[in-house]
Amino acid sequence: MKLQLITAALVATIASAPLAAADYKPVTDARLANPEPENWLLTKGNYAGWSYSPLEQITTANVAKLRPVWSAATGVLSGHEAPAIVNGEYMFVATPHNHVFAYNARTGKPLWHFQREVPEGIGALHRTNRGVSLYGDKVYVGSVDCMLSALDAKTGKLLWDAQVCDWETESAYITSAPLVVKGKVIIGPSGGEFGVRGFLKAFDAETGKLAWTRYSVPAPGEKGSDTWPQDGKWKDAWKHGGGTMWMPGNYDVKNEVIYWGVGNGGPWMGDQRPGDNLYLASVLALDPATGDIISHFQYHWNDSWDWAGMNAPTLVEYTKNGKKVSGMISAQRNGRLYWLDRDAKGKITYNKSEPYVTNTVFTSVDPKTGRPTYNMDAKPHTGETHTYCPSLWGGKDWPYEAYNPKTGMLYVPYNDNHCLTLTGIIQPIIPGQWSAGADINKLDLSVKEGFDHIGGIQAWGVDSGKLVWREKYPKSWNFGSILTTAGGVLFAGGTNDRMFRAYDAQTGKLLWEFPTPSGIISPPSSFSIDGKQYVAVVSGWGVDAQWIQGKMHTLAGWDEKVPEGGSVWVFALGD
Repeated sequence: MKLQLITAALVATIASAPLAAADYKPVTDARLANPEPENWLLTKGNYAGWSYSPLEQITTANVAKLRPVWSAATGVLSGHEAPAIVNGEYMFVATPHNHVFAYNARTGKPLWHFQREVPEGIGALHRTNRGVSLYGDKVYVGSVDCMLSALDAKTGKLLWDAQVCDWETESAYITSAPLVVKGKVIIGPSGGEFGVRGFLKAFDAETGKLAWTRYSVPAPGEKGSDTWPQDGKWKDAWKHGGGTMWMPGNYDVKNEVIYWGVGNGGPWMGDQRPGDNLYLASVLALDPATGDIISHFQYHWNDSWDWAGMNAPTLVEYTKNGKKVSGMISAQRNGRLYWLDRDAKGKITYNKSEPYVTNTVFTSVDPKTGRPTYNMDAKPHTGETHTYCPSLWGGKDWPYEAYNPKTGMLYVPYNDNHCLTLTGIIQPIIPGQWSAGADINKLDLSVKEGFDHIGGIQAWGVDSGKLVWREKYPKSWNFGSILTTAGGVLFAGGTNDRMFRAYDAQTGKLLWEFPTPSGIISPPSSFSIDGKQYVAVVSGWGVDAQWIQGKMHTLAGWDEKVPEGGSVWVFALGD
């Protein structure tokens, strides 16, 4: 990595004088373990990944009175996928192309703006960013050019840089929000379609010094390596096997165990890496101090569909055999909703799973182990053309589900009735070049004949394991995360009509909607200042959502494009 790229971080002019230093309350381990309801300190609100706000001033009875309080344009195009993170009156928003903006959360007044230049020639598929993390008096953010940066929360000044990967030689890039656990900043890159072998790295939050590295694909001789080819034509498949860990994990504070999702195989064609291929399409239980793997569960073996398991399961308790047990629940890209048990040491065991969208690949699922059997006519293969459903974007892509402990429901942003046809090929691994084993220009997306919808929201009873209600979007996919609150309200964007919506979390009834200038991909968040509750969301369409919108124009006559352009929106109850 050239020295100038490591040091090429530009801090833009301070837009206005920052709040007084005394107004910024340092973020401690204790605060992250038990966040105050008035703040939104973590990407998903808490370590368990609930995307839930305990605030209850905004209710189903008054949410129709929501009004915009302030908005601010980011001046950045492409898909905005990061939530607004709030500590006191400081709000931090990351955007595509390596920007971080700080605002006064009450008024929207700009405080500072940080930008790292994107180097020429970088081959990142998605130049987006899914958020910052906070610890002490610092803001941490990853960049598409493989750097982890620590910024002064009050001024935006760059304090240190750490190199996570090398985009020039590895073709890796970062889109994930970091996760801070007990003084370590943990992050992994994207790049499975470029032949990257997935990994996480942990850095000291104060100094940026590397603490540990954990690869998701075992090297020969390591535990799990026997699930990869040991000899013959594909014996080096593990070196470029994918399994990138490109979404933040969740953390069991009580038992000190991290749960992290692992992505798809590389290349996509499983016959080019015969075997189960641990730990692709899995959830890993990790020791935060060392990165050691404690346990795992693999959702499907020999991944051949780009059904990444990158989203960590939501940590919950649910009823099993009449008793409350510690568990996890996750709507996976393969179209099944999983209930997994976890013990105090981090051991993961399969409980059950249910289909939540159509899956033409799984012919059965073992009720004891969760291992699926396959319809081989729907399994992509080198030199053959196959069709499978759901398509590579899955029943649910990266957007976050939400859990409400008051309703006992998990809310899933889903997409159904879509399929993909592709032909498997062999592609060389060349830095910066697509090498997924399928021509990127010949990914044939299709929809089921006579389909009545694709996107929507599903509400599942965590204890009952039953679907409670469903909202369907007849003319849109759903690319938005969900926020639910103690006031019984569910907030969601994700649709191509640019609307930000509020639903009754108990019944699914639409209660309020507001049109933003662009489509919403980012997760909503909620906070309060001086007793007044606010709801924040970042609008800004792009990346996969925009690509699919163009495809749906051809397939179903939908509008060809959704306007791009990022903006932050903050709402509160009107008088």
